[in-house]
Amino acid sequence: MALYVTAAEILEKAERKQGALKTLVYDSKFPNIKQLFALVCETQKFSSVLQEIIESTKLLKLAKLKMPLAKVLLYDLLIGQGLKCGGAWKANMMKHRPRLQAELARMKVRRKVSRNEDLLPAGSPADQLPRYVRVNTLKTTVRDTVDYLKREGFSYLGQAVRLDNLTLKNKDFLLDLHLPEVLAFPPNTDFHDHFLYKAGHIILQDKASCLPAHLLHPPPGSHVIDACAAPGNKTSHLAAIMKNRGRLFAFDLDGKRLSTMSTLLLRAGVSCHQLANRDFLTVDPDDPQYKDVEYILLDPSCSGSGMVCLRDRSPADQEEEKARLAALASFQLRCLNHSLRFPRLKRLVYSTCSIHSQENEEVVAACLQQNPDFRLVPLLAQWPERGLEPLSQCLRASTTKTLTHGFFVAMLEKVSDCRGIKKKPAVPVSEAELVPPAPSSDAKIPEATEENSDGSDAEEMLTSAVGEINDSSNKKRKRKRKRKKKKATKAE
Repeated sequence: MALYVTAAEILEKAERKQGALKTLVYDSKFPNIKQLFALVCETQKFSSVLQEIIESTKLLKLAKLKMPLAKVLLYDLLIGQGLKCGGAWKANMMKHRPRLQAELARMKVRRKVSRNEDLLPAGSPADQLPRYVRVNTLKTTVRDTVDYLKREGFSYLGQAVRLDNLTLKNKDFLLDLHLPEVLAFPPNTDFHDHFLYKAGHIILQDKASCLPAHLLHPPPGSHVIDACAAPGNKTSHLAAIMKNRGRLFAFDLDGKRLSTMSTLLLRAGVSCHQLANRDFLTVDPDDPQYKDVEYILLDPSCSGSGMVCLRDRSPADQEEEKARLAALASFQLRCLNHSLRFPRLKRLVYSTCSIHSQENEEVVAACLQQNPDFRLVPLLAQWPERGLEPLSQCLRASTTKTLTHGFFVAMLEKVSDCRGIKKKPAVPVSEAELVPPAPSSDAKIPEATEENSDGSDAEEMLTSAVGEINDSSNKKRKRKRKRKKKKATKAE
């Protein structure tokens, strides 16, 4: 019963825009996070279908249930693997089961489909996305994994050469065209009970989520920080790239998420990591144990607006959404600035699973303006979707252009570590373009769009931070020049 109560509460909070589903699931402290997460995601995916059945059968009135709880129970009764509770709820739902099943059957007849998945709205993002699997090279190889799957009846089609090759059916699968350790399968292929997954030989991870570690690519033996690490897929990917050699510091403030992550890393064979249950912003960059850190992966808390199964399709209150994005952008900028303080840092990858420019390009632009010793690194020239201008060096991902969840990735590199590059502000745009002047009293403010929704509060906070840091930087430079002049005078 606790499973359904918790799932219903999370669905209701998500509808009220009280947080991203993934965050709400982990904040629930439910003992079986994986089970809860799967139930919530699947219920939301079939939400429109479930609601139509509930309304046509008048289930709310007859069973005396609220809509979120009715959806969760109905999903497991008709589409899932059966109700996992007993008592009055199960008895009540079983009493109405024949009518509910009949209504589901009528829906299929009306729409001329045979599978439950075919009832989802046409062009549903969930139906378009392949099931991506990352081969865990700490335990196996791509070749051995492919051979194993072929012996199980899967049909290997080789490596994809263009994006439309990823439209797969039946038991076909292939090697991804961009990432050498990622395999693609038809949508909804389930590996949760598969031996390779349970043994840690494969990681169920969206292709876009594999980009940050792949692009950072720390060499074996290096010291690396995964700043906001849970649930751990990117951490295990970093460890695989490092061949378990070196030191991998992983931080997360949520103890429950970190516990789940520890189990995942153990299954994946990761041994070079050091987990810490603490806020990354409280980590001292000058602490001797981090003196050799040269690579940082920063994937901070974000709106989750790019995650297909986590998208809230209910209408949002513009003021609440605006305030939420402003708070997130401010936090993300603080994390970025803090990361760049590590003295030997060479490269940092910043990523979010957000589609909003406030959390992506605007945060990166403000950070670069405040940190002129860093520049953007152009990423994957063959990638089909770029960051919004003028930050085209960054990558974006989407269900339509890359057949992945929505994602954003930027790589920052220390200018002094780059050959033949003079120290200069890294962004090829003027300050005026990055931080637009405040409009005059009679100026018209453009309406928000989904991609670039009202971000004036976030912009104001970022602009204010830019001004303060720039003032501080100018004072420091003046003091340095004075010291140099004094030394030169004494030398003479």
